[in-house]
Amino acid sequence: MKKVLIITYYWPPAGGPGVQRWLKFVKYLPEHHIQPIVYCPKNPSYPTLDHTLSKEVDSKITVLKHPIKEPLRFLKMLFKTKTNTLSKGGIPDSKKQGFFERFLLFVRGNFFVPDARIFWVKPSIKFLSSYISKHQIDTIITTGPPHSVHLIGMQLKTQHHLQWYADFRDPWTDISYHKNLNLTHSAKQKHLELERQVLNTSDHIIVTSSQTKKLFSKITKHPISVITNGFDNENRSPVPLDSEFSLTHIGSLLDQRNPMLLWEVLSELTEELPDFKSQFQLVLVGNVSAEIRATIESAGLKSYLNLVGSVAHNEAVTYQSKTQVLLLIEANTREASYIIPGKLFEYLNANRPIVALGPKQSDIPTILEDTNTGFYFDYENKSALKSHILTLYKRYKNNTLSVDSKQTERFSRKYCTQQLAELLKSSS
Repeated sequence: MKKVLIITYYWPPAGGPGVQRWLKFVKYLPEHHIQPIVYCPKNPSYPTLDHTLSKEVDSKITVLKHPIKEPLRFLKMLFKTKTNTLSKGGIPDSKKQGFFERFLLFVRGNFFVPDARIFWVKPSIKFLSSYISKHQIDTIITTGPPHSVHLIGMQLKTQHHLQWYADFRDPWTDISYHKNLNLTHSAKQKHLELERQVLNTSDHIIVTSSQTKKLFSKITKHPISVITNGFDNENRSPVPLDSEFSLTHIGSLLDQRNPMLLWEVLSELTEELPDFKSQFQLVLVGNVSAEIRATIESAGLKSYLNLVGSVAHNEAVTYQSKTQVLLLIEANTREASYIIPGKLFEYLNANRPIVALGPKQSDIPTILEDTNTGFYFDYENKSALKSHILTLYKRYKNNTLSVDSKQTERFSRKYCTQQLAELLKSSS
């Protein structure tokens, strides 16, 4: 059986989307005669916890853990609320940053390059170097963010002449918050240089979208494979649909993704249609920023809002299955065009109509069209968005609101793992 060492920062009990991808790969790789060995921090400072995910880790899987020193842990003692918000991805635009936020982001962006987990790199190299030699490991995978994890892979490849796969769940210097880190010129150049080194040293790059592949192809000639995130249909069970015309968004909804256009459309529909007003419900599951809550209230939608807050992954799956319509919201930015949010694939498996909003350039509309699961709108298409939601509402009233999906199985976690396994075996 082929051994593969997977180096990741996020691992159960971490919650959120960062842990899902490799938790599922590790779950299914043994079916392809590949033995995954996981390396992760012993004492991490995860922004979100979900202990239910620990149950999915097979006791037969070897999980190596080594201590990590995280400077943000000490900053939390001084600025707990601010650092908690920032660690969950809530990095505001530079124009909206207060003094403490600007200070924290300046420290994070310029003193800890590429990120605040940089102090885990050297101890990890020392620890893993011994393990690799002893257990005859010839293939490693690093997954980021945090992209400092890739620096571990780069050094181990140099020392041991390993086959190294660098997995990018998100881009590096083109990730949405990078421009808000208040970087000095030298820090920017260091990020770009480290990114270039990783992309040109790794044997194979794995990305989650074709847009990211196009982006990285401008930096390296090394092979790049697209293996998307996916859904695990073993977690799905039938649940009754909401009686209301519910529009549900799953996951964090932070300032950078405030869909003013959607709030305007929903506000107009509640004003124009008495039936819609009495039957509509907006359900937001996950962390929602204060600014977005205020925007929803100013749009006159507060009475229709159900703020659920953060829930365990299995409970989020239930919300996806019982809603009338699923909302997928991405920012109207160039950086957002590289992202296919992991929730999209679980949405596909929920078999409910999807309404997606995002930038003009994106992989999302192609996936929705190919699977016949929903429609995608850019931020300049208000009339089309309003018309479509009205159509969905009429189908809801007629009890005909359903999805006739197709070809979704190619986005299952098992199929994605098969793609990964074929890639790993091709290099043997």
